[in-house]
Amino acid sequence: MDTTRSLLPRPYRVEQSRQETYDTWTLELDPVDGGDGFSFEPGQFNMVYEFGVGEVPISISGDPAEPERLVHTIRAVGAVTKALCHMKKPDELTIRGPYGTHWPVEDAAGHDVVIVTGGLGLPPLRPAIYHLLANREQYGRIVLLYGARTPQDIVYTAELKRWRARFDIDVETTVDAAKPGWHGNVGVVTTLIPRAFFDSAHAKAFICGPEIMTRFTLQELQKRGVGTENIFVSLERNMKCGIGLCGHCQLGAVFVCKDGPVFRYDQVQPFLTKREI
Repeated sequence: MDTTRSLLPRPYRVEQSRQETYDTWTLELDPVDGGDGFSFEPGQFNMVYEFGVGEVPISISGDPAEPERLVHTIRAVGAVTKALCHMKKPDELTIRGPYGTHWPVEDAAGHDVVIVTGGLGLPPLRPAIYHLLANREQYGRIVLLYGARTPQDIVYTAELKRWRARFDIDVETTVDAAKPGWHGNVGVVTTLIPRAFFDSAHAKAFICGPEIMTRFTLQELQKRGVGTENIFVSLERNMKCGIGLCGHCQLGAVFVCKDGPVFRYDQVQPFLTKREI
């Protein structure tokens, strides 16, 4: 990655804004300067800035094989993200990045891949799913387990339906609380792990979601026999500057934005098992 280039904000124009849930939108962006595409690895993030409002780190949620269009899925939880979610074509913002480590999709070749995610943890994993499906012959069984609070909180509903219709990926979705019309699983996402079909001894696991979900997912995967060296987590914890300068995201001796956000579990296990950290 060209570090100098990643530090320079680049103007982008909103080409499409799509509402995913009541508080979450997906923005599709094209470069204002019409230059080359935006190359990134699955799991990396950008610093997204709206003029006069501020800047926030947002994971890239598009297809790494389609660098001509940049995609971010954003939840409106603060002043900056609320402003970003209200942007429409042809509003402009700036992007700097990409930053951070990525999902080890190349190292997972020849293995089963288990993806466990909850809430807004699916967008950071979507580029990895695109890569796995585009190179399907390189992997064993692919399992996607996704949990949301309610059916109305599920993102990418149409895409999940298409993935579920395929014969080369196992997709299971669950909700914490069902409402009339929901005919799927009910319960936390970890309840799906014991009955998922994959070879624990030869599996790589990717996890992204709320910290409480991550903690119990790790326990369930280890019960299934998945080694800690084969489990990868995206923490995305308190990131602010993107370059390890402000210290907001420091976790022990590591900076999540610089040394992560994707970590091999055995590298951060001492921190994730201590509730006070």
